[in-house]
Amino acid sequence: MEKLNSLNGYLNVNKEPGMTSHDVVFKARKLLKTKKIGHTGTLDPEAQGVLVLCVGQATKMVEYITDHDKVYEAEVVLGLATDSCDLSGTIVDKSEKRIDGRAFEAILSQFTGDISQQPPIYSAIRVNGKKLYHYARNGETVEIPERDVHITEIRLLNFDEAAQKARMMVTCSKGTYIRSLCRDIGAALGT
Repeated sequence: MEKLNSLNGYLNVNKEPGMTSHDVVFKARKLLKTKKIGHTGTLDPEAQGVLVLCVGQATKMVEYITDHDKVYEAEVVLGLATDSCDLSGTIVDKSEKRIDGRAFEAILSQFTGDISQQPPIYSAIRVNGKKLYHYARNGETVEIPERDVHITEIRLLNFDEAAQKARMMVTCSKGTYIRSLCRDIGAALGT
C-alpha cells in the first residue's frame, strides 16, 4: 500500500466562504500528512468556488496551471460601495440611482480586453514588503498600484431590477480581482 506522504496529484476543493486559500492548504496538509501542497490561485475569503490543490510532484505544475484564464460567476449588488469591495466590508458610499438590465449589459464592453484595475485594499498583494490588508487593518493609507489584466469575456446571466443585482460570468487572466471589477462597473454606472 502506498504511503500517504508519497501522494501525487490534484485535488479539486470546493472552498467555502469564510476560509482563505491558505486555510484550505493548511487543512489538506494535515489530512494528507504532507507539506508538499500548493494551490493554483488565491480565492478571496468570502468567495466560494473550486480551488485546485497540487499535491507532491504535481506542485511542479502550479506555475503552468495558474497561467491559464479563469472563469468566475459573480454577483454585483448595485447602490452601495464597501471598503473591501464585498458584502463583508463596511459601507463607505450609497446611491439611490437605479438602472435596468440593458444599461448594465451595455457597460460591460468597456471592461473587456486589456484593462488596468486597482486591487482592493483588503488583498494579499504586497506593497513596500507588506500585504495590503495589513495597511487596511491598521487604518494606514498606501498608494495601491494598478495592474494590467485581461478580461476575455463578461456575460450577463441575470439582472434583478427590483433588487438591483446582476449575476455575470467572467473569463479573465490570472491576477484579476473580481471585486475590483464589480466596483468599477458600479462606478461606471454611477451607482
